[in-house]
Amino acid sequence: MSELLQYILSSGEQFRRARIPSLYSDLSLQRANNPDGFSANISAWENALRQAAKAGLIPAPGNSRDTLSLRTGEELLQALTTKEWGRPLSLGTVIVGNIAQVRSDLSVSDPALQDEAVERRQFIPRKDFLESPTSVYNRKWAIRPWWLVSWTLHQLGLYEKQAALGKLPKAQYVIVSNVEEAAAQVISRMTGRTNLVDRIYPKHIFAREVSKALGMQSDLTGNDFEVMLRFLARDKGVLAYDDLAVKFKSAGEPLSQLTAEDRTVASLKSLIADLNLQLTALTVRINSLGEKAQLAVKAKNRVAAMAALKSKKAAENTLSQRYEALGQVEGVYGKIEQAADQVALIRVMEASTGVLRNLHAQVGGVERVEDVVDGLRDEMDKVDEIGQVMEEAGRGENAVDEDAIDDELQALELQDRTEREEKEAEQTRRKLAELDEAKPPEALIGPIKEQPEDPVVAAQSQASHNLSSEQLARKAPSQTGNETTSAVAANS
Repeated sequence: MSELLQYILSSGEQFRRARIPSLYSDLSLQRANNPDGFSANISAWENALRQAAKAGLIPAPGNSRDTLSLRTGEELLQALTTKEWGRPLSLGTVIVGNIAQVRSDLSVSDPALQDEAVERRQFIPRKDFLESPTSVYNRKWAIRPWWLVSWTLHQLGLYEKQAALGKLPKAQYVIVSNVEEAAAQVISRMTGRTNLVDRIYPKHIFAREVSKALGMQSDLTGNDFEVMLRFLARDKGVLAYDDLAVKFKSAGEPLSQLTAEDRTVASLKSLIADLNLQLTALTVRINSLGEKAQLAVKAKNRVAAMAALKSKKAAENTLSQRYEALGQVEGVYGKIEQAADQVALIRVMEASTGVLRNLHAQVGGVERVEDVVDGLRDEMDKVDEIGQVMEEAGRGENAVDEDAIDDELQALELQDRTEREEKEAEQTRRKLAELDEAKPPEALIGPIKEQPEDPVVAAQSQASHNLSSEQLARKAPSQTGNETTSAVAANS
């Protein structure tokens, strides 16, 4: 079992064992009897071939395997042949018949049917894809003579007869869906490069960039690279190219054709890449000659050691020259980058100048601005003057006697104070009345009887009274004398 067949059989439910007899049978018989089954089998083969090509499993001469193209012929049929089910009898119907059916559908006038036919276009002959001036998304895709022949053969059933014989024409077809996916990845990688110099490449270096964008370990094949360039230039409009250079357009800018300056930049990049390769090779050679000289010395072979050292010295001189040349070229390249940045900056400044000029024209210049400001100030002063006049007029018509207002205010304050004092007096009388009502009447508690005084207490009280009287009598003459002395002193 071939690697291709093993991959397809393990690809999923579409090629499960129960469906394989139907997939390997003559599908032309299902077209009228079982349209749903016919469509399902066609779709299964299309997806399987597309994924197998993307994985690099489609047989091709040599070691190169295309991922964006499909090669048909005896090699493909042999790779899909099994002992149990034989050859697939309907690959011609899947590939060539699909193209003929698409062209037949595109000949109808209904736009809905035309859109559906465009969506169904999976395989396009490689020659027609590269030579057509119109996009594959254009409804007016040119009808090639080959397609007319294939459509005629399809209508006559000759493709089905070839399929029944297990034959498949030898040709190359572009797998549109694979090209679309790969192009989206390349565009995503290149979008962030805004400097003009960074967007210009020699063709062989751009091929490496495409391979890196697709995550491939090896470079893209020549066939796939041509298909990718054509699709990006014609159908996506994101680059321009010729035999030497490729220029990717910047986001937001129209695509321009390659110029002599662009080709010069591409040549510089190519020269820098070549010099770096030479430096790597010379470094490896110098190391190898040094090891060879050491081995010759150990082997006591003076002649071989001297020859190796001479070659090493010559290689070192060449390496030094290459480094000097690389430095000069990189210096020139750096100046070009700087100049490209300056050009972009000048363009932005020029555009900004135009914008400012238009805005200033709308403003009318400094004199017009001054006139507007002066006029605004005058009008604001007029508003203030009108307000003052109206305020003075209001004061004349509605003059108020300030003295009368003060008298009325004093009367209101006096009235308020009088009412507050009367209220407080009333509250005081009410509280006194409540206290009087709270005293116990004599009728309830009876007259207060005098208690007989204790003779001892009475004697002590009388003694205290007598002592107090004597003290007062002694103090009286002295106070009189003092008063007399004070009077005499006052008179003198």
